[in-house]
Amino acid sequence: MEGKLVILSAPSGAGKTTIVKHLLDSGLNLAFSISATTRAPRGNEMDGIDYFFLSVPEFRRKIENNEFVEWEEVYKDLLYGTLKSEIERIWSAGKHVIFDVDVKGGLSLKKIFGTKSIAIFIIPPSVDELENRLIKRGTDKPEKIKMRVGKAEEEMEFANQFDTVLINRYLDNAKEEAIKIVTSFLED
Repeated sequence: MEGKLVILSAPSGAGKTTIVKHLLDSGLNLAFSISATTRAPRGNEMDGIDYFFLSVPEFRRKIENNEFVEWEEVYKDLLYGTLKSEIERIWSAGKHVIFDVDVKGGLSLKKIFGTKSIAIFIIPPSVDELENRLIKRGTDKPEKIKMRVGKAEEEMEFANQFDTVLINRYLDNAKEEAIKIVTSFLED
């Protein structure tokens, strides 16, 4: 069976990962597509569960071998991508694929899969609120937060290219709205 694809993108700190986890726990027959990256694991992230952590040469070899559906070099030697084998693994298990990807990755996947996919863009209520969330998260230094906020402002300009924009003002409301959107798409 070829299932459908649910693509969630958002600026860093908008609540995307929390909403993806909620959708995965909601009984909607979704399975998480594990992205590949060249960045180092953060906190207690595990290889093959949170990401496939690859060296830059390994990642570039997979690009040459056409193993990615889409990939992007976010910063020099910081690469992220979606492996074709991940989508095949999930579809062969009879499930729909859910992605937690950056904005460019989300738009690339939407372009490739068209009506078989729904692209949901999650945004914070404001850039100030996003900055506060990143500060509270406590995982980044101030200069990194400033960089993420700048990138978020750029990314929010792409919101109109997504099928749906979900404003995460109150997390519980955003989770419920995400369930409604995804359920409607999967039943269509």
